Amino acid sequence: ETQAYEEIQKPGALLRIKAPQEMGKTSLLLRILDRANSLGYRTVSLNLQQVDELILQDLNRFLRWLCANVSHQLKLKLKLDDYWDEDIGGKISCTLYFQDYLLEEVKEPFVLALDEVNQLFEHPQVAKDVLPLLRSWYEEAKRFPIWRKLRLVVVHSTEIYVPLNLKQSPFNVGLPIQLDYFNQAQIQQLAQSYGLDWQDEEAQQLMTLVGGHPALVNIALYHLSCNEINLEQLLATASKTTGIYHYHLQRHRARLEEQPELRLSLEAITTAAEPISVEPMITYQLHSMGLIKQVGDKVMPSCELYRTSFAH
Repeated sequence: ETQAYEEIQKPGALLRIKAPQEMGKTSLLLRILDRANSLGYRTVSLNLQQVDELILQDLNRFLRWLCANVSHQLKLKLKLDDYWDEDIGGKISCTLYFQDYLLEEVKEPFVLALDEVNQLFEHPQVAKDVLPLLRSWYEEAKRFPIWRKLRLVVVHSTEIYVPLNLKQSPFNVGLPIQLDYFNQAQIQQLAQSYGLDWQDEEAQQLMTLVGGHPALVNIALYHLSCNEINLEQLLATASKTTGIYHYHLQRHRARLEEQPELRLSLEAITTAAEPISVEPMITYQLHSMGLIKQVGDKVMPSCELYRTSFAH
């Protein structure tokens, strides 16, 4: 977190935050933006989950969406038609809109945060143009002072499943921040902050169940600290409809029911005695949901709760 605060103060910075869903990416992003605001920077935060599917499928429409939403959040007049020229293409039109309009109008450093960038990975043809464009803006800051105002924060849930030239990818430059699962010592420390007098045994039991998943750990500690349930009851009912994770599991089940291929693959993963291989796109989707973890080129359930909940 301290590294991120320091990085956004660097002209032309690029931060990359990666972790599966519900691992704390958005929370960290909000703290970074809050710090930027406290420094007097202008900030814009866009969540690509909010983009219409038809827009994500069309490069020109997506770039116009990007420019329009940035203008709106900066409270600047929309001037797309003044800068858009089909003869020079959408990427250059978008770049000129930022360079000659947005960055000229904004006098302070400007943080642009793009959350759920993995939405682009499902549209490889658009991603192959947008992602190198972000990299080019980062590189422009080395040559042109006006681009040094811009600080990019890119947030995504998974590995990159879009083939990109190393010199065009935004995912091998800047500061990478990967949010990991809690270890046992961190769980024990967090339990103390909830007012729970835990020893190694209790922390190990919860660790075995949820694998250090931050959201699942916090749900458990909250209910335990409220004396709604004891640890023994929590462990016994965790995967049941009466358990504290019922609504969390239901959200995953609802999505899996909509995508039978994902559901069947997850069943195979959870019933296997050891890590197995699955299709890359299946890995990408299940990993982004936080349901699996990768072991080399194979996968396994990310925690025991998911193994018992989705094995049938």
